[in-house]
Amino acid sequence: MAMNREQKRALQKRGMSDGEGAPVATRERRQPVAKPTKESRTNPRQYVREVVAELRKTSWPTRQETIRLSVIVFVAIVVLTLFIFGLDLFFGDMITRLLNTTDKQTSAAAVGLFTMRIKL
Repeated sequence: MAMNREQKRALQKRGMSDGEGAPVATRERRQPVAKPTKESRTNPRQYVREVVAELRKTSWPTRQETIRLSVIVFVAIVVLTLFIFGLDLFFGDMITRLLNTTDKQTSAAAVGLFTMRIKL
C-alpha cells in the first residue's frame, strides 16, 4: 500500500508504524471495560434520610433576600408586560391601517375594535 509522507507521520504518531513507515505487526489491544456491579437499591427510609441531610447542607436565602428578589422579579414582569402590550398595540394599529378598506362597515368595525382595546 503506497502512503504519502503525511499518512506515514500520522501512523507514527499513533504508534501504528515504525520509523521507516512500515506498519507495526502488533498493536496493543485495550482490555474490555468491566461492567459495573449493580448496587442494591436504597430503601425509602434511607432515601429520605439522605434527602434531609442534603437539604441541611443547602444555603437558604434569608427572608430579606427572598423579598428583595421577589420584588425585582415582579417589577421585571410588569415592565416586560407593558413593553409587549405596547408592541401589540402598535403593530395592531399598523395592521389596521394597512388593511383599511373603503368599505365603511369593515372600517367602522376595525376602528371600533381598536378604540375598545384602548379603553381596556
